Amino acid sequence: MTIEKRILVTGGAGFIGTHTVLQLLKEGFIVTVIDNLDNAVEEAILRVRELAGDELSQNLDFHLGDIRNKDDLEELFSKYKFDAVIHFAGRKAVGESVAYPFRYYDNNLIGSIHLYTTMEKYNCKKLVFSSSATVYGQPEKIPCVEDFNLKAVSPYGRTKLILEDLARDIHSADAEWNIILLRYFNPIGAHESGKLGEDPKGIPNNLMPYIQQVAVGRLPELNVYGHDYPTPDGSAIRDYIHVMDLADGHIAALQKLLARSDIGCIAYNLGTGCGTSVLEMVAAFEKASGKKIPIKLCPRRPGDATAVYASTKKAEEELGWKAKYGIEEMCRDQWKWASQNPWGYQSKASEDKLASRFQE
Repeated sequence: MTIEKRILVTGGAGFIGTHTVLQLLKEGFIVTVIDNLDNAVEEAILRVRELAGDELSQNLDFHLGDIRNKDDLEELFSKYKFDAVIHFAGRKAVGESVAYPFRYYDNNLIGSIHLYTTMEKYNCKKLVFSSSATVYGQPEKIPCVEDFNLKAVSPYGRTKLILEDLARDIHSADAEWNIILLRYFNPIGAHESGKLGEDPKGIPNNLMPYIQQVAVGRLPELNVYGHDYPTPDGSAIRDYIHVMDLADGHIAALQKLLARSDIGCIAYNLGTGCGTSVLEMVAAFEKASGKKIPIKLCPRRPGDATAVYASTKKAEEELGWKAKYGIEEMCRDQWKWASQNPWGYQSKASEDKLASRFQE
């Protein structure tokens, strides 16, 4: 079924995008990536090609472009006939969105509207959308189930919720649209090879890249935001999921979209169904890496919830997908990526500055 299918992946040079693109190639899809490299580098795409091998990498096209630019989208859609779109492109940090709401509404909303308008024009009406557990806000109970009332508590979360509502409105207006909304919990880990991983520009906004930068000596200590939550150790609880499990969740969603034309617009949680506190995750990473992570206890960040983890029953039953990896494997693969690439995808010259740290 998949041999001749061409998939457009927006934001495909990013953390989740690269891992998903690699899995798409291995499943026999032809993949076109568009990314503006705002929070990514082309080196990541080169490594995807390397991991895919000479034959499969021929099925990957990379285009430097921005989905907020209608001309960039027009160029792609006039050149290729896409069978479906996986839409990752967008900014993703809760704290940053509180400080810079315009940046989030511009990136996440305007770009998506241009994308969907172009898809409509070229009759490409199958979409997998990168949503987020932030649409649950401060859930009244956990685990989070897909039919909960949705209430985002940050500009980032609101952009995801608005885009979910937009997707539902698009389908209501035109039943030919089939859309799967994937609500990610907290993606971490890396490809088992150590060649692909998360490499944010600037100070990381998410826990694990922050931890790994402390572990390799790029940052002096880990800021733990919130240590007075009503949880066993006072730190916030999240549902951490291995990025490879997340990538496989996109494959499962895409296969369903391509196999059926009566899906409508439907949401699925992608998580493990287990909650892990920030301090528990620090301890697990210390065990995997053998490195002590100095921490600094900081006030809570605005927009952060106390505890959020997923009910995964719906994805298991309807997508045939279930997370395979636990915290140990997530930390193991994260450390392999970090220790092999202490400066992320930057040059070997930069990496050599820290090489001596790994001779111990």
